Amino acid sequence: MTGPYAKTFLKAARWILPVYALTGIAIHHFQDRIFFRPVPVPLEHRYAFGMPYRERNIRFRDNANLNLVEFPVPGRQRRGIVLYLHGNRSNIGWYVEHVGGFHRNGYEVWMIDYPGYGKSTGPMESGMLFAYALQMYKLARTQVSSDSIVIYGKSLGTGIAAWLASRQPAARLILETPYYSLSSLAASRLPIFPWERMLRIRLDTWSYLRAVTLPVTVFHGTDDGVIPYRNAERLRSVLKAGDGFVTVPGGGHRDLGRFAEYRLAMDSLLSPGRQ
Repeated sequence: MTGPYAKTFLKAARWILPVYALTGIAIHHFQDRIFFRPVPVPLEHRYAFGMPYRERNIRFRDNANLNLVEFPVPGRQRRGIVLYLHGNRSNIGWYVEHVGGFHRNGYEVWMIDYPGYGKSTGPMESGMLFAYALQMYKLARTQVSSDSIVIYGKSLGTGIAAWLASRQPAARLILETPYYSLSSLAASRLPIFPWERMLRIRLDTWSYLRAVTLPVTVFHGTDDGVIPYRNAERLRSVLKAGDGFVTVPGGGHRDLGRFAEYRLAMDSLLSPGRQ
């Protein structure tokens, strides 16, 4: 390249490359703020959930605290336990509205907060996310058999739920608005950066699903503006024969519970005789 075009290119490169480098450094440094939106509360905080609950604060390694909240089925004996791995916003209080659908089918719901969320503390890293999920599973197994446990992941929690289901037996795995991987999700927004190498936390849902032997059902809306439908649809390639991928036309990221397709399918999955 010679002449005026070469000079124009060189001038552009002088500011494009530094901007690219600085942007990449900023993203790498602040990536936790991009992917995680925690709202911490003091350990002595009393939640106003509007329904009965039991709370445990478990001393974890390195003096970290794991906060676990259990929502018992009101007025009836439980059929099982749903281990609910929530999304990236706020804390357990943000997701309480989803408990009723499980209660309707006789399932107690257990939720944990991730490090930095609610009352949970500790380093935000993949190993800690997995360790907290596994601890919840082990506690549930002291009360019920594995075939009475449903592992449920929502949004961010889908990668953690898939990891747990790839290593522990349960009745089934349900994923609501999942991603193929965190790095592919980031690349769908800014494909110019090497996300595979930039992200400190690796959640590769597709990889974990390849090792899941229990039944899997995926729910995703076509109008999801947070995790694009096309990103989740890539998971079809790693689902087994008999697994389900439920498309909710017009469904967004936070409103699938309003759609009959979701409610009917969930009631069918959790109804007696399906486990």
